[in-house]
Amino acid sequence: MVARLNPYINFRGEAKAALEFYRGVLGGETTVSTFGEFGMAGSPIADQVMHGQLETPGGMTLMVSDVPPEMPITPGTNVTISLSGDEGELLRGYWEKLQDGATVHTPLAKQMWGDEFGQLTDKFGIGWLVNIGAPQ
Repeated sequence: MVARLNPYINFRGEAKAALEFYRGVLGGETTVSTFGEFGMAGSPIADQVMHGQLETPGGMTLMVSDVPPEMPITPGTNVTISLSGDEGELLRGYWEKLQDGATVHTPLAKQMWGDEFGQLTDKFGIGWLVNIGAPQ
């Protein structure tokens, strides 16, 4: 069972390049899923990153994505905190506590990729993502 906390950085069409840059800095292996792979094949953003991840040899994780054109993005405030893992009860507990005074953007629910996912901005203005994967 695992639960982890890591940064999640949003970009405007530069997530692949950033992920490769950070891989060059930190080492490790990357995985990338595009918007086109998840039902947006004909979209202008089909080749952009819906979710990218770098796992380093030292155990660090960095996640990235490109935001669609209709979503605002401001460099410097484009970082959120991701809580993820397969410890559903623990992560749901964190989600419940984070909702105190928060603005929920995506309620915690099963998503098209099969995991439970929720997104909110806490009462201090910090963005949080919670992703609960099925135990391996």
